[in-house]
Amino acid sequence: MSAQPIRPFEYSGVERDAQGIQRYVDLPRSLVAMLRATVERVPDHEALYELGGERVTYREIWDRAAAVAGGLRDKGINRGDRVAIRLPNGIRWVEAFYGAVLSGAVVVPVNTRFTDPEVDYVLEDSGASYVFREDESMPSGTPYVDDSAQQGDLAAIFYTSGTTGFPKGAMTSHENFLANVETCLRCLRIPRRGEDQKTLVSVPLFHVTGCNSQLLVMAAIGGSTVIMPAFEVQEFLRAVQDEKVNLVITVPAIYWLAINQPNFGEFDVSAVQFCTYGGAPIAPDLVGKIKQSFPNARVGNGFGLTETSSVSTFLPDEFARDHADSVGFAAPVIDLEVADPDPQTGVGELLIRGQNIVAGYWNKPEATAATFVDGWLHTGDLARVDELGLTYIVDRIKDMINRGGENVYSVEVENALATHPAVYEVAVVGVPDQMMGEKVGAVVVPKPGATVDPGELVAFAREKLADFKVPQYVVIRPDPLPRNPGGKILKPTLRESTQWGEQLRR
Repeated sequence: MSAQPIRPFEYSGVERDAQGIQRYVDLPRSLVAMLRATVERVPDHEALYELGGERVTYREIWDRAAAVAGGLRDKGINRGDRVAIRLPNGIRWVEAFYGAVLSGAVVVPVNTRFTDPEVDYVLEDSGASYVFREDESMPSGTPYVDDSAQQGDLAAIFYTSGTTGFPKGAMTSHENFLANVETCLRCLRIPRRGEDQKTLVSVPLFHVTGCNSQLLVMAAIGGSTVIMPAFEVQEFLRAVQDEKVNLVITVPAIYWLAINQPNFGEFDVSAVQFCTYGGAPIAPDLVGKIKQSFPNARVGNGFGLTETSSVSTFLPDEFARDHADSVGFAAPVIDLEVADPDPQTGVGELLIRGQNIVAGYWNKPEATAATFVDGWLHTGDLARVDELGLTYIVDRIKDMINRGGENVYSVEVENALATHPAVYEVAVVGVPDQMMGEKVGAVVVPKPGATVDPGELVAFAREKLADFKVPQYVVIRPDPLPRNPGGKILKPTLRESTQWGEQLRR
């Protein structure tokens, strides 16, 4: 008898609309309504703390944001106008975000790692009427709150950081934000009266993880958000200890860095109840080390895109160790479909449908039509879903390697190589070959103080992979892998810039 799909989350209060899309039925009317409810319930509770800076209550952040909204109105900003935030992590970023929302404007978070041409493109493409800048004072005026926003209204435009071409602006509605908040509460099992909950934002607020799945989740439950202006591992650990952080959300590399600090054992991390990760493959042994290092915490893997407003699948603690290569089960309002699956492997393009899917790309009708089809988001990710309902991302379509007619999924090879104890990070790409078309090449960055022998790594890979998937080329790189402003590895750049040398195997 085949196994039945598992439903690990809370599914009550979910209904399908006339188009077949699943929706949470009791969400607030808007982000304004959500924040107002928390301010009225816990006005004097700490909402924000910027490391090395001030602490701000919910009443204080509301009053500041309302003054910013009034200042924006004084500058001629009207409902629906785009307002860009070009600020680093900190309380001012949050004031700008909430201020723009309270004014009725559409927020445009700008990636602070973008180059000047990319920034100029975002500002021009979005038609931003005002830009919050680091060297300028915040606008301030008579407090103003626009309460007219509805769930379907546009609230923000988050620009993607793709590996080719200019960014695209994902049009995020109030409903998209609110659905993601509800998904996080259900998947992570966070208390809904959460005054005792505290998260540490170690990732940029201009990304959907930091903003949508941390800042806004805490705002919904009345919890506290600790913001790191810039990441430093010792400050990260001190903050977890001193602030008694409950919820840690970050990338696998930061967990590895933290728990490998020589003085890690000197920090009290007993308050941590949730350790979630995402954004990159994680080695199964690292999952075990996270569970061991944070003994009171549940762990989990979240997967999503800018176009899904953050979380679309989640791997709960119960499955994290034995299925570390999976990104988990569909969130409660998510439908998943694998398009044109391979008969042998079940792998095809991952399609996602749900309440958190954005309306499309700002000012990009052709890209919108190609990516959002009949309510389904075409992710560009190759994936398979097993009989339990667990989702496995095996590659980006454009990164799949065709080795003499055999499909090699680079993520599968990367996951295997990442389990080697000396490997810090790895990228697998296709190396042009006259006979085979492409062969498998791996670029490996060793862990600090470790050495990696290419021949040994190939032998290690043979124990875990079919022969045709084992790299023919292995290059050891002393520098970090090249990444775009969003943290994605620039595989075209890596492929072209790497000197591959001689083949290690035929």
